[in-house]
Amino acid sequence: MNTLARRAMLAVPLSALATGSLIALLAACSPKAADEVVVYTSVDQVFSEPILKAYEQKTGVKVKAVYDVEAAKTTGLVTRLEAEKAAPQADVFWNNEFAQTLGLAAKGVLQAYPSKSADDLPAEFKDAQGLWAGMGGRARVFIVNTGKLEPKDYPSRLDDLLDARWPAEQVGIANPLFGTTATQAAALYAARGPEGGKAFYTALKARGVRVVDGNSVVRDLVANGQLAWGLTDTDDAAEAMAAGKPVKALAPDQGDGQPGTLVIPGTVALVAGAPHAEQGRKLVDHLLSAATEAALIQAGGAQTSLRGRREPPAPASAASAASAVAGMAAIRPMAVSLQQVQAQLPRALAELREVFVK
Repeated sequence: MNTLARRAMLAVPLSALATGSLIALLAACSPKAADEVVVYTSVDQVFSEPILKAYEQKTGVKVKAVYDVEAAKTTGLVTRLEAEKAAPQADVFWNNEFAQTLGLAAKGVLQAYPSKSADDLPAEFKDAQGLWAGMGGRARVFIVNTGKLEPKDYPSRLDDLLDARWPAEQVGIANPLFGTTATQAAALYAARGPEGGKAFYTALKARGVRVVDGNSVVRDLVANGQLAWGLTDTDDAAEAMAAGKPVKALAPDQGDGQPGTLVIPGTVALVAGAPHAEQGRKLVDHLLSAATEAALIQAGGAQTSLRGRREPPAPASAASAASAVAGMAAIRPMAVSLQQVQAQLPRALAELREVFVK
């Protein structure tokens, strides 16, 4: 017992001891830990930070956020969560994609919490046991420099990445070992079969298409004219459009008989053994709410709602106006389930590491 507590006890009448007042007094004499919650997030900081700051101001709960590094994207945070499994440091994982979230769930890194905020989500966008739920949607698209290509020369199919009509040094993708580019690789493995998926990326590497550190790098290289076109996410394309860059976003494989493009839901999950589990659950509730999803869409961090894939809410700024990329609500998604994509991710990463890391 510390000195302050001892003095407090001596000053209390015996009658108070009988009523339990001493317990309350001793608690009052102990320093109270400030309410806090720790979130690891791969959602771009420009979009996630304002949402987390607003939550902090509204609730008074200190939000300690760990953001990703663009080059490693989600993979770095996933590796950290796996390494910390025995002694978790994070309470919440807010991911900008789904495949690696499903992988963490399978490894026991996440704990079940069926948030009421996810009740109105379609079943395909949440785990049956409540290990994760979806939040906001993006899609894989081409970003084209309108000053370097005429509309008749725009790419329209993913296989155009292999077409010699466009010089390889004028076409770019992010490293397919990380982030949503890795998720798209796994989706191709699921849609085309592992052999077909590997063949595509082997041909891509052999052709010499530029491979850079992140989707935002692809965006910037196209926007400044160093690339004619590349593959990125709708949120990255939206940022360039909002900034007035000479770019256009196009969803690939949307024609009759074509397979569609990958639509990527973000995900939110409670970490198993979360050190601030109560605050973690409250933050999960907040992030999964329809209001927070709408705020993310308005800011440009997602382009469609997962709640029936409704049209996005009315834009509140030039940036969000630009985020309504090429009729996002009408984009045809690839006919693969989230579980099929996640199941192919380990093999895709192992094989593509052999292809791209030499």
